[in-house]
Amino acid sequence: MAVGSKIRRRDILAGTLFEVQISMSEKPFEYAISIRLHDTDAAGRLFFAHLFRHAHDAYEALMSSLGFPLAALIREGETLLPLTHAQADYRRPMLHGDRVRVEVRVMEVRRRSFAIGYRFLGEQGETLASARTVHVLINNDPAALPPALHAALSTQLADDSMPP
Repeated sequence: MAVGSKIRRRDILAGTLFEVQISMSEKPFEYAISIRLHDTDAAGRLFFAHLFRHAHDAYEALMSSLGFPLAALIREGETLLPLTHAQADYRRPMLHGDRVRVEVRVMEVRRRSFAIGYRFLGEQGETLASARTVHVLINNDPAALPPALHAALSTQLADDSMPP
């Protein structure tokens, strides 16, 4: 899909057809982290499970930047988006003191779910790790993601050239 292309979507909740101007981002959302001592294992490398904590922090920052802060969504209780799948690939060690840039992209948006891709990059731009999480809408009427959220997530859709 081209940047700025117009798409037609059916609002499943209201049963109406509407058009959304999607201005897809050419650059992924970025989030910076530093590997802290408490992030590391006895060998001084990022403890594997902490990659997901950093990925989730980046996801929260993305959602806030899109106008959907998770704290508010959770408090309101109408749009709950638990993580239902997580996977990661570790390519190079992350050490205490390393500065890491996390590129975050929406990989897929479906009716009730979406997938987020993360690339953890070193200071020279080398890929240190990648991860993917899937979030699914649950609430009293989980028919579909709210149209505004669906549209906001769609603006961050990755193009086919971004590695998973």
